[in-house]
Amino acid sequence: MSHEEKRAWIMLVVSLGAYAIYLGIILSQATATPLVDVQYAPVMLWSIGGAIIAAIILNILASIVSPKDAGKKDQRDREIYRFGEYVGQSFLVIGGVAALTMAMAEVPYFWIANAVYLAFVLSAFLSSFARVIAYRKGLPTW
Repeated sequence: MSHEEKRAWIMLVVSLGAYAIYLGIILSQATATPLVDVQYAPVMLWSIGGAIIAAIILNILASIVSPKDAGKKDQRDREIYRFGEYVGQSFLVIGGVAALTMAMAEVPYFWIANAVYLAFVLSAFLSSFARVIAYRKGLPTW
């Protein structure tokens, strides 16, 4: 497994894990409080920060475990990365449009912030998922 594929797996697991932890905490707080009144901002910031730190640490560990592969990218790696980014970008656009629509409809901030966060998570997850599939099955030939 190439170093870039390991990085894709790390991002896939970290993005899902951080969002699952965030949802677990928010939903557990919502048992005593209406969902819109839950203090989501600190939990969201901690989950995002924790995901960033976890991804950095796991990437460093992956580089330590196989130092000969670290930092090596060939043309295939670059094309797979680009393909994954194209797939992930679509969810950023969808999330941006959703947040804009919600803001115009004057939806509570809780829902707008969570729509944007979900869009970022889906973008990271689908980008990484597309990269992993491309490493395993090859790039699609359109």
